[in-house]
Order: sequence, then structure tokens, then C-alpha cells
Amino acid sequence: MADSNLGYQSGTRVPGSPPTMTAEDHATELKKEVRPMSNKEKLSAYFTIAAAALGLISDGYQNNLMTMANVVFKDLYPKYYTSVVSTRVSNSLLVGAVLGQAFVGLVCDRIGRKVALFGTTAFIVLGAILATAAHASTPFGLFWFLTVARGVTGVGVGGEYPAGSTSASEAANEKMPKNRGPVFVMVTNFVLSFGGPLAVSVFLVVLSAAGTNHLQTVWRVCFGIGILLPMGVFIVRMRMMTTILYKKGAIKQNVPYGLVFKRYWKSLIGTCCAWFLYDFVTFPNGVFSATIIASVIKGSDIKKTAEWQLLLGTIALPGIFVGAWLCNVIGRRNTLMLGFSGYLVFGLIIGCAYNQLTTPKLIPLFIVFYGLMQSSGNMGPGDMLGLVSVESYPTAVRGTCYGISAALGKVGAAVGTQAFTPIQTNLGKRWTFIVAAIVGVLGILVTYFFIPDMTGVDLADEDVKFMEYLADNGWEGHVGEDDDAELIMSSVERGPLDEKN
Repeated sequence: MADSNLGYQSGTRVPGSPPTMTAEDHATELKKEVRPMSNKEKLSAYFTIAAAALGLISDGYQNNLMTMANVVFKDLYPKYYTSVVSTRVSNSLLVGAVLGQAFVGLVCDRIGRKVALFGTTAFIVLGAILATAAHASTPFGLFWFLTVARGVTGVGVGGEYPAGSTSASEAANEKMPKNRGPVFVMVTNFVLSFGGPLAVSVFLVVLSAAGTNHLQTVWRVCFGIGILLPMGVFIVRMRMMTTILYKKGAIKQNVPYGLVFKRYWKSLIGTCCAWFLYDFVTFPNGVFSATIIASVIKGSDIKKTAEWQLLLGTIALPGIFVGAWLCNVIGRRNTLMLGFSGYLVFGLIIGCAYNQLTTPKLIPLFIVFYGLMQSSGNMGPGDMLGLVSVESYPTAVRGTCYGISAALGKVGAAVGTQAFTPIQTNLGKRWTFIVAAIVGVLGILVTYFFIPDMTGVDLADEDVKFMEYLADNGWEGHVGEDDDAELIMSSVERGPLDEKN
């Protein structure tokens, strides 16, 4: 059967050819010109990119639901919603996300991108339904119910990262390789970050409609709206096709994880550690930002706190567009380091001048600096970490390595959320920003020494190098998704390639 995109007979024996395709043959064929895609294939690439955007905006909404919910629960249950309970409910999403990212990252490589995407959406819908319907005879039971429900949601939210992001990057590589970076940023980090202002805006609309005397209704409606967003994604994902890179580069059996780690250990350390550092700062500052605002604006009600929170989230958005533009101009790695340097600059400004900035007259300036710190995070690590995590690895293990990196990020978020209150209590609120500055320095160092710059590199090029590397190390196994067009790697005797990398 003729391959539909690489222009060669894959797995079908051609007269005069050997019975199996060697690593050299596979790497050579991957370098050949591809034929133009059919209209169905072109549309599928767009549906894949759109599905990633719709799925991740749902993730962004779920990530930020607790921002105002924490304020509501503290008002409704002041005796029961302690800092310990608040941290547990907030962290449950993170724990689920760690499991989802690690597991779904593996699934989307070993079983398929589409299966993984449908699974993650189902988990988000189920978890959102459970959270909306959360009920118990005591507040203690209610918050445990919410903890479990948010954990289920977290599995889907976490799984969406590797499944959606890898598919979007591969589809963008097919349709617009030169602009793969900016497109990827806009359908991943932009929609994720937009979920913050969206969640607060929904909260303000519901609060205005229901009133402050019906806060029980307010938080349940906000959680219930989180059911609708992922359900709409199902329709778009039904029109998706498997990306060409995955069809030709998937390894579903006998995956050489030892060889993968030997080749990519440095990149894996870089993406894991940088993501850990970023989420350590950004997640607790997102979840507890409304609590911080409420504490510095004396006498503010819930609505006023939400309005300031909406302003904060809006100020953080422009950094995404700057990062999307810079990633092709100065490169992925430099943009990432520039973003971490924003943590250093604005973290020190806020931390050192915290007492002055939180006086009534300077509250607007405090919000601006706080927003600029978060905007720097969006511009650098927020935009670039997902991008470098899909570009640094070959198609065969892209989801797995991305999932591991993102999972370590969520571990960082859980640690940061757990440490947030003790830091404030024992060292003072200013130290949450000084710690952010320290993290900025560490992020710059990790990025410089461990993360490669793949600006302008076609994702298929790394697949070629990976196949050559496997052949050099004598690996045997099946490559390619199509059952009737299977490629078989063989450890036969081979000479040097003409284009050895």
C-alpha cells in the first residue's frame, strides 16, 4: 500500500527490495518530499489545532475556578474552611493533574493521540459534574467531596496538556512550520491564561445575577458552567485525523526507553526543572491571588475583590503575545530566560517595597506590578515551556516526555501551594514575592545549561536523527501506526548515511 504522505512503499515489499525496512531506509525516506495533503487532511490539521485550543481553555477555566471559590468558601464557612482545608481542595486538582499528565502522556504515544484526547475530556466532564453536585451533611464532608471531585477533574485537565499540545504542535508543523511556535503559543498558553479572566468574569456575572445572599448558588453555577466547555470539544475532536508525524513515527511496542533517556536526559532535566520552578511560583500566585488582594484591600467585599482580580488577570495577558512574537525573533531559549528574569525584577520590586505598595493610595500600583510579574511569566516560561517540551523530543516519545515534564511542573505547583501559607505566616507576605525572584534566577540557570533551542527546526528532522540513533544502537522494533503499512526496524549491518547528523 503506497504511503499517503511520505511517497514510498512502507512495509510492503517492492520487487528487488529486502523483506524489511532498515533504520537507514526509514531515516532516508523520512527526508523525502511529501506529497500535497488532501482536503480532508488539511481540514483535519485545522480541527486538531482548534480542538487543542478549545480543550485547553476548559483547562484554564478549571485551573482558576478556585481563585474566587476560595474567597466564597471562606465567607460561607469561616470556621471550617481553614488554610489546611483550602490547600487540600486546591491541591486535589494538582494531584489529579500529575497522574493525568504522566499517564495520558504515555497513552497518547502508545495508543494514540485521539484516544487520549477523548479520555481527558471525559474525565473533565465527570469531575465537573461531581463538583457541581457536591453535597454532604457537614461542611467537613462537603470539602472532602469537592477534594475527590476536583481530583477527578485534575486527571482530565492534566492529561489535556500532553495530548492536546503534542497534537497541536504536530498539526502546526504540517500546516505552518515557520510559524509553528507562535501558533502553538496562541492555542495553548493564551487560552490557558485566558481561562483566568474568563473564570472571574463568569463569577462576576453569576454573582450580579444571584446576589451576595446566594453564594451557594453562585459557586455551584460557576462549577456547572465548567461542564459545558469540555462537552463542546467532543464535536470538534470527532473530525480529527491522526497527524502525519505520529502515523509515521509512532513506536507502540518495545519502546527503547533506556536509549531515549541516554539521548535526551539533558533536555528532560531542563524541561522538568524549569516547569517545576515556573509552576511553583505561578500556580499558588494564581489560586491565592484573590486572597492576597482581599488581605491588602481592607474592607473590600467579594465583588470588589473579584473586580481587582479581573484587572490582575487582564494585565497578565499581554505578555503572552510578546512571547509569541519573540520566540521566532530571539529564539525559544532566550525568550524563556527573559521571562524568568521578569520574576527576578518584579519579584524584588514588590518584595522589597511591599509595605509601601500595599498602602491604600498605592494599591493600583501594587496590582500593576503584580500583573507585570505574572505577565513576564506568561511571556517566558508560560509560552515557552510547552513549546520546548514538544520540540525537544521525537514523535515516538513526545507525549511521554512532555507528560513527565508537565507532571513535574504540577508537583512544583503542589509544593508551592503547600508552602505558600507557611511562607506568609512565618516569613511575611513580602517573601512570597522574594521567593519568586529567587526562582527566576534558578530558572535562568536551568534554561541556559539544559534546554536546547529548536527555533526553526522541523519536527521531522529530529525524528530522522532519532531513527538513525536507534539504528546505530542496534534497536529492533516496529515504527509507524498503520497496521497495513508497518515499518520494521532491524539491526542489520549498515554503513554511514550520506546526511549523517
